[in-house]
Amino acid sequence: MTEEKDSNDLAAERTRFAEDRNIMATERTFAGWIRTAFAAIGIGLAFRVLFGEFEPPWLAKAIATLFIAAGGVLALSAQRRASRTLARLDSHEFERATIPDFRLLAYAVVLGAAILIAGLWVLNDGSLAKTDG
Repeated sequence: MTEEKDSNDLAAERTRFAEDRNIMATERTFAGWIRTAFAAIGIGLAFRVLFGEFEPPWLAKAIATLFIAAGGVLALSAQRRASRTLARLDSHEFERATIPDFRLLAYAVVLGAAILIAGLWVLNDGSLAKTDG
């Protein structure tokens, strides 16, 4: 009987550790998706910089906008997936990141992407106002 109880205790402990590993894997996966979102935003900015004199001029902006918007969508998607997964899991041996932390980071990426897109279309020559001279 004691051996069976010890076996059950070990199985329960292994299950707790597995749940903690799944939480850490979710956090790493979220970080990977956020890096991918930043890469997409960076590609959009780089495209706009490298092909700024592209004809017609709106085409370079449109392609850059596509990549920047994709970065925002990736961030939101990563946040939703991580939040759903973390809601099902309980940590046992360590303190995990909270769901609002994931939301805050994802929304900050989306806000930054939106500001970049707005700036891309509003700014003409890289300055806010035309200079005389």
